[in-house]
Amino acid sequence: MKKLSILVVEDGQSQREMLRDFLRKEGHTVGEAENGEQGVQRVREGQYDLILLDYRMPGMDGMQVLRAVKGMNPEIDVVIVTAEGTIDMAVDAMKAGALDYITKPIEFEELLLLVKRVAERRTLLKENEILRGFFRGEPFGEKGVTTDRIVYRSDKMSALINMAGRVAASRATVLLQGESGTGKELLARLIHHLSPRAARRIIAVNCGALHENLLESELFGHEKGAFTGATARRVGRFEEADGGTLFLDEIGELSSQVQVKLLRFLQEHEFQRLGGNQTLHTDVRVISATNRELEQRVKEGAFREDLFYRLNVVMMSIPPLRERREDIPPLIDHFLKKYAEENGREIEGLTSEAQDILLKYDYPGNVRELENIIERAVVIAREAVISVEDLPFHESMEETTAGRKGEEGLLRGSIEELERNLIVEAMEKAGDHQSRAAELLGISERMLRYKLKKYGLKAS
Repeated sequence: MKKLSILVVEDGQSQREMLRDFLRKEGHTVGEAENGEQGVQRVREGQYDLILLDYRMPGMDGMQVLRAVKGMNPEIDVVIVTAEGTIDMAVDAMKAGALDYITKPIEFEELLLLVKRVAERRTLLKENEILRGFFRGEPFGEKGVTTDRIVYRSDKMSALINMAGRVAASRATVLLQGESGTGKELLARLIHHLSPRAARRIIAVNCGALHENLLESELFGHEKGAFTGATARRVGRFEEADGGTLFLDEIGELSSQVQVKLLRFLQEHEFQRLGGNQTLHTDVRVISATNRELEQRVKEGAFREDLFYRLNVVMMSIPPLRERREDIPPLIDHFLKKYAEENGREIEGLTSEAQDILLKYDYPGNVRELENIIERAVVIAREAVISVEDLPFHESMEETTAGRKGEEGLLRGSIEELERNLIVEAMEKAGDHQSRAAELLGISERMLRYKLKKYGLKAS
């Protein structure tokens, strides 16, 4: 439970000291005032989360103190302490802004429950304020750098964002699962920026983009002479991220050797550089992500079960864009404004036909593909209103739209057939250049290679 700064305003010395001693024993910081005037002065001088306020006092009574406190700082929670005969007045005080009331003689168990509720409420308010700041684009971290916004409207994403707020304050590892392009790194950065580590760095490493030996060196560093070409000591990402967060994307691609070293770090918070024998310790939170079913990899023997459970303390699944279509309109608006501004274009919106296609398309590349489509459309559009002709593969997209008009969803086979056709068309347009084709599709080159293999396609 969050420890609070509490002010006890009570004219009875024995009652005041009893409350003070009990709350301090529970770990809270406690100030005291023997009358209403002194209580108001304490609030002017210090910061308090909660005030335990006696209702009947000589001079300023509880209601007057309440009004004065709320006038200075409406965020302070005030709990009225009242005798049995003044409960009606305590209720009036709650109407005036008090959070709750508690009756004399005070039961410590009841008081603890009330203080716990205040602590939970203040934690939630803080998380919500940080979230609002994040969506307003306010800066995070020591360098004031913001990440792109998370734009959503769906209940599925709302639940995910709320989960991010709840897990952010902990040290628990988080495993993000979702198809390529759903925004796993963006969610990882949100968790970091909502955490107590926000002032330190978050470092992202794509585990699938590096060879086994290079990845081990990238993560843990190496000593001079550790391998051919290692002409000097190199500090790894675990050392660079000390006090912050390390985001490991495509975690399912780790080799068995790197899996062993990562498991040891998660268990002991220690590691050794490649080619070294000095044991190093760092304080790093690990957030990992995968677009593959890690549990299946465990069953196949390709991923350690013990490491899977270490990474999977909190698992968050990001739904594909086709399963949260309510998010498509706000995402379109966001990307239109973003790329119109970046490219100095005056874009007023979309034709109804173009919007209809975009709303009903299935986006195998998810949000990244939608972003790529809108950026391209903004760049090539001749008019201020984007039309169907400005959309890539618009004929295939129209076919998808027509199919969706006939039935609510597409069969898996139909989706895969469409995906295969899009990949073939992209490869043709890119002259079999895989990097360019991946850009056209709005997916990673690694994902494109996986899809080519899946559908048995080869460069012509």
